[in-house]
This record gives sequence, C-alpha cells and structure tokens, in this order.
Amino acid sequence: MAVPKRKTSPSKRNMRRSHHKLANNAYVEDKDSGELRRPHHIDLKSGMYRGKQILEPKED
Repeated sequence: MAVPKRKTSPSKRNMRRSHHKLANNAYVEDKDSGELRRPHHIDLKSGMYRGKQILEPKED
C-alpha cells in the first residue's frame, strides 16, 4: 500500500488547493435594456431571452 514518506507541509497543501477556488460570476450588458445579466439567462427586467418574450416584464 502506498504511504507518504513525509507529512505534506501546509504550504504544499495550499498550493495544490489553489485551483479549487470559485470563479467570479460573468455578467454581460444586455443590448436592449442595458442591464447586467448572466450569459444564457433570461433578462429579468424585460423578460426577454434571445429576442423572444419569455416572462412578463417586471414592474418597478
């Protein structure tokens, strides 16, 4: 059975885990409303997705 010869130092352990961080959310500016929205998601302000009306527009 494979057993480590030495204890992994906290520095080495943390360097290995450096790629485990969460990425920031990407936002794009909507062409029509100018609002920020996630790519491939419905614009909640206007209710549009890919040029089609999906939801009723939000009343503010």
